[in-house]
Amino acid sequence: MTLDPKDWDAFRASAHKMLDASIDKLANANEGRVWTPLPEAEKATIQADLPIQGKSTDEMQKQLQSFLPYGVGNTHPRFFGWVHGTGAPSGLMAEIAAAAMNVNAGGRDHVAPVVERQVLAWSAEMMGMPAATSGLIVSGTSMATIIALKVARDQAMQGANGALVGYTSEQTHSCVAQAFDILGLGREHLRKITCNAALEMDISALKAAIAKDKAAGFMPFLIVGTAGAVNMGAIDDLESLADIAADQGMWFHIDGAFGATAKIGQHARARLTGVARADSLAFDFHKWLQVNYEAGCVLIRDEAAHRAAFSDRPEYLRGSERGLAGGAFWAVDYGPELSRGFRALKVWAHLKEHGVAALAAVIDRNIEQAQYLERLVKASDKLEMLAPVPLNICCFRYKFDRDCDALNEEIVVRLQESGIAVPSTTVLGGHMAIRVNLTNHRTRESDLDMLVEAVVRIGGELET
Repeated sequence: MTLDPKDWDAFRASAHKMLDASIDKLANANEGRVWTPLPEAEKATIQADLPIQGKSTDEMQKQLQSFLPYGVGNTHPRFFGWVHGTGAPSGLMAEIAAAAMNVNAGGRDHVAPVVERQVLAWSAEMMGMPAATSGLIVSGTSMATIIALKVARDQAMQGANGALVGYTSEQTHSCVAQAFDILGLGREHLRKITCNAALEMDISALKAAIAKDKAAGFMPFLIVGTAGAVNMGAIDDLESLADIAADQGMWFHIDGAFGATAKIGQHARARLTGVARADSLAFDFHKWLQVNYEAGCVLIRDEAAHRAAFSDRPEYLRGSERGLAGGAFWAVDYGPELSRGFRALKVWAHLKEHGVAALAAVIDRNIEQAQYLERLVKASDKLEMLAPVPLNICCFRYKFDRDCDALNEEIVVRLQESGIAVPSTTVLGGHMAIRVNLTNHRTRESDLDMLVEAVVRIGGELET
């Protein structure tokens, strides 16, 4: 019994149909609806009994092709929701190659560790970190944060005197608190520091919190700076945070999920110099760098500390000087996963094909587009801004005389359901905001014009 096709030529023909359909989807990504809900009839083809007998490759190709219109919509230029990357057509070939090899990238001596180490070296260079920086390609910033904070925790525990406590901004992503839970530190030991008017961590409040905890017998061990807060793009004063961490002997971690990558561009580079001073950094390739999901990265300055936090191979994973069990880099020594897909290949291929200059240009253009949208909002007597625009996120609302929050949320839902655009919502200063994130290489200024026109039109309809 084998699972190989009985007819390789027929399989090849079906695979070519699938590839052509996928390319057609990407070639027409600028057209049609942004989001299309999955119809009940299509759901029924998925929610079926456990298959006992299989289907032909051709039948499966047709069903897979039928799924293509029903994704999140983030390949469309008017997808502005949350912080979703767009990906690029170039990702298809790397994914095909990775699927054909089907390697376990957890270790051993083969192409995957070589590619991964090269991607990590390029990542450290882009972020201004030392050449000896350690790291790992992971599913995303949530996993990267867990890995980084475990290294920080393990280092702190060597001289711990009192319960460990860490500090971060009120605007920091929830994955930091989740990491505290997962690592057994407890959410209650993560201090959320108030922010200033620009929604950046208040440096004076941080210093006061550290002093208070020390006086109470706690051990401050970690400061988490944010490079691009997910609510509205705020960048903490990373240089000042690095200074405090160095002065207090604390680990300095940066949550740079999307914002840290703006370091390669021109518009935000000066505000991101502190990234180079991080003890650890978490960021995503699959957001602003346009690599297909999943592709996150953790960088850790101290390779020995990183390896010590995870390296505990049993006898059956023992390395050797020669043969397949050799190799200088086993990813399992640097993270919790032994079974790992070849994520690094699509990152390597993406950087090689497009180059950092083109990716930087996309980032800078998105920042300019966020500023353009801010000008459109300020020019309208029906709209008002709810936060500054320090990076690529613009938060505003329609000015209603009544039920302003509920009605602005209704505007967003109607935009999504109509297929015109997909912004998301957030709450800033106690007000519901229409939140527009720009991490899309396909977005044009005309898409933002269309968005504003639709918001004003729907708002007017809701006023009557």
